[in-house]
Amino acid sequence: MKVNFDDLKGKKVLVTGATRGIGREIVRSLATQGAHVVFNYREGKESVAKEIETELKELGATDATGLMFDVTNYEQIKSAIDTFTKDVGSIEGLVNNAGISKDQIVLRLKEEDIQQTLDTNLKGSIMVAQACSRGFLRAENVSVVNISSVVGLMGNASQIAYSASKAGMLGFTKSFAKELAGKNVRCNAICPGFITTDMTDALDDKVKETYLTQIPLKRLGDAQEVANLTSFLLSNASAYITGEVIKIDGGLYI
Repeated sequence: MKVNFDDLKGKKVLVTGATRGIGREIVRSLATQGAHVVFNYREGKESVAKEIETELKELGATDATGLMFDVTNYEQIKSAIDTFTKDVGSIEGLVNNAGISKDQIVLRLKEEDIQQTLDTNLKGSIMVAQACSRGFLRAENVSVVNISSVVGLMGNASQIAYSASKAGMLGFTKSFAKELAGKNVRCNAICPGFITTDMTDALDDKVKETYLTQIPLKRLGDAQEVANLTSFLLSNASAYITGEVIKIDGGLYI
């Protein structure tokens, strides 16, 4: 089921990591609600960005804009966001969704894998929010949503770097919420559990069954359900919620 929030119409919302999985569903959902959807793409992926822009406009987006930047490259981030702000206006909503996972047991964990995971998942989210923050002060009803993970709360074997990066996002969320609350800028975090995406589709059936035994609702989540929660937190329907960490995991971590 898809939910709609009228105040998202025309709202300029930046979503990172929007080319696949949960991020792709979030931008599609925002497009159907008439938002001006902004997303990032990496250098050399211009054709993919054009396809996404076309799709989002067909779904009903007021406008769709791809910005070329890598979340690990601050110069690219700042240049792209500054140019957009100057030409179009301040970003009014941000979804930090870009993330990677380099799953490995601690004995085999490589330094470069740790660095890349922290740089993308945690440092990247902070840098994008920082680059948007001056514009946030000039905008109205700004909301930031950080897509963390349930493993950031409970930990998970063979995901030390990933869990650490997602746990770090929670501290970032609460600190950012406190710092900018006086300017009516909100910040919340979502912790998805096992969500059906192309990554989970590739899992062995036995692995999926093992996951299901741990979930009280006995099913994987749907990306649309995460998109619905994200839209709620971006909208004025959640105007008195900030600094919260919300699980959407079917009861996995109660």
